[in-house]
Amino acid sequence: MMLRRHLLLASLAAPALARAQDMPTPGKRDWAAQILQLRIGLLGGENEADRLGRYDVYQKLLQDTFQVPVRLYMAADYGGVAQAFAARQVELSYMSPAAYAATWMECDGNAEPLLVAKEEDGSTSYVAAMYVRADSDIHSLEDMRGRAMAWGDPNSASGYLIPRAEMRAAGINPDTYFGRSGFAGGYEQAVVAVLQKQYDAGVSWTSGVGDASRGYSRGGLRAMVDKGMLNMADLRIIWRSQPIQNGPLVVRKDLPASFKQDMIAFHNAMPQDVYRAITRGTGNGWAPTQHSAYQIFIDLRRAEAVNRRAR
Repeated sequence: MMLRRHLLLASLAAPALARAQDMPTPGKRDWAAQILQLRIGLLGGENEADRLGRYDVYQKLLQDTFQVPVRLYMAADYGGVAQAFAARQVELSYMSPAAYAATWMECDGNAEPLLVAKEEDGSTSYVAAMYVRADSDIHSLEDMRGRAMAWGDPNSASGYLIPRAEMRAAGINPDTYFGRSGFAGGYEQAVVAVLQKQYDAGVSWTSGVGDASRGYSRGGLRAMVDKGMLNMADLRIIWRSQPIQNGPLVVRKDLPASFKQDMIAFHNAMPQDVYRAITRGTGNGWAPTQHSAYQIFIDLRRAEAVNRRAR
């Protein structure tokens, strides 16, 4: 209930959705004197070749538009980008909401969300989906008592923080409910572990809208379907979370205002194929966002830290 109320208030407070713009005129900007190269942090949870492939055209388009070298920073996990922001080793990253919360905390607030991806229906939220093998005898969260649970990453909203928070809100202790649990290392790894019967269930993120047989319109499952790594007929979704605010496009707060304005203009004018590559699926452009929309994830991380110390 707290998460749903927070998302509603954030939606009411948000400014009007940004309209599509023309691509910024190519040329070096004044901010290039301070930003000699534009370094982009890429979250973990996906194999390196696929991450590079998704960002290849995006990298080149940024480089051609602003005429500065663009480098991709490949983090091993979600925490790697947070640490890179804190060390001022990257300027920009498209993050999950929990990764933004981790980054904001790691760098003492020196992170600023600019834009959030919209879904096909214009919403700016997704859901966490718990899945099992389609041939499993597990049909609900209740059936998972005493079974093996694969979490994605400790800094993932959909793959860890949100499911655990909603379980606690329902009176279920996620630390004792499952017979065994562990971190698979990312959403792809968790799906593979479940399909190989190493775990009974996993959790991934999905838009929750669109064709379910294709992994919905956007998300971890859809990305695996598109890459030929997954047939949705092999999985059954047994639980879905309340709506979760989509992750933001984030820059370091200490960078020039003109740089931030150029990043907003560039992303609002981004070609649809590039947009779909970096947001992993189909969608409907960007909307402005702000830090208050992600305060709930900072609160969840702090609560999870308290629970860990109490164990």
